[in-house]
Amino acid sequence: MAKQFKRETLCVQAGWSPKKGEPRVLPIYQSTTFKYETSEQMARLFDLEENGYFYTRLQNPTNDAVAAKIAALEGGVAAILTSSGQAANFYAIFNICEAGDHFICSSAIYGGTFNLFGVTMKKLGIEVTFISPDASEEEISVAFRPNTKALFGETISNPSLDILDIEKFARIAHNHGVPLIVDNTFPTPINCRPFEWGADIVVHSTTKYMDGHATSVGGCIVDSGKFDWEAHAEKFPGLCTPDESYHGLTYTKAFGNMAYIQKATAQLMRDLGSIQSPQNAFLLNIGLETLHLRMPQHCRNAQKIAEYLQTNNKVAWVNYCGLPDNKYYELAQKYMPNGSCGVISFGLKGGREVAIKFMDSLKLAAIVTHVADARTCVLHPASHTHRQLSDEQLLEAGVRPDLIRFSVGIENVDDILEDIEQALKA
Repeated sequence: MAKQFKRETLCVQAGWSPKKGEPRVLPIYQSTTFKYETSEQMARLFDLEENGYFYTRLQNPTNDAVAAKIAALEGGVAAILTSSGQAANFYAIFNICEAGDHFICSSAIYGGTFNLFGVTMKKLGIEVTFISPDASEEEISVAFRPNTKALFGETISNPSLDILDIEKFARIAHNHGVPLIVDNTFPTPINCRPFEWGADIVVHSTTKYMDGHATSVGGCIVDSGKFDWEAHAEKFPGLCTPDESYHGLTYTKAFGNMAYIQKATAQLMRDLGSIQSPQNAFLLNIGLETLHLRMPQHCRNAQKIAEYLQTNNKVAWVNYCGLPDNKYYELAQKYMPNGSCGVISFGLKGGREVAIKFMDSLKLAAIVTHVADARTCVLHPASHTHRQLSDEQLLEAGVRPDLIRFSVGIENVDDILEDIEQALKA
């Protein structure tokens, strides 16, 4: 679908263009395998000499249509769906890093990703250096090594809600000949498009706002197609030298600016198999059709609630980049002038115990691990998602022990405010 369409139109129309007599709505291709007429046709698919489908672990028409929609929304050249946001993060790094390599990551990221990068990937021989997103260019540059292969950050970090200075991070990455990978889950491409600010690869947990209804776990990796792998060929042999598992094919030569996604599909999906199910991709697509309507409502509601909490004397602090006194207000205005997301964090006077009592008293807002869907929900990261981290690690990840993560839904804002009010009184 032509790129000139606006984001709202892409949400509804991109990815699936039925021909005469085909279903108007993207169908679920609920099949593991696909039929061909001759052995030669199948052989060409296995040699990556032709596009097509042979096994859903690698590619599926439903998934490809939804990936194409997300690529169009982000302004990228290609995308791949994964079974979860964590799988997307893992693949995004593992596609260009191997044992003995190193990458640099903003310390203000989701606790699960912090653990994936800092603990699990270390077992695979891939090292990470965590650095504050607010560090100076000089400080971040010092962390680079000859074997550094990528720089990673979250547009809006979960749950600390720090805003990444994308232009600064892109400049540093490119000065060192590596790509900038940005997790854009919270703002979604409706509110921020990192490629426009110099990012090279974008990842999403589609489980959140993109699905929007808490029905399906999923992830996505989008490639801008702009990073010149060949210019730094010695850093990226996996993309720029022959792959013996595909008869000596070189991804950059065979696929040009699609090399990164093609390698992720042909190698990582083939060998690790974290594919999104076609059923989940179908549900994700339904969510995407209303993403442009839901995001502004999330942001309007969150802004009102953040303003209310700021004036309540039982509240110790409020963190939301839409508040003019927030330390990230200016950056948020630059990168997300139409709004950021519906997630707020705050702390109550009296600390951890009071936070738990408050949450237990909420009636409309539910205590769930999830974040960023149509329903208002709440979580205490120090007790829940981040409970494996020490207080010191919590603070390094930007999570105060008293932090309440409040994900504002698309209900009527007065009902949400009343719920908060009665819980504070309790």
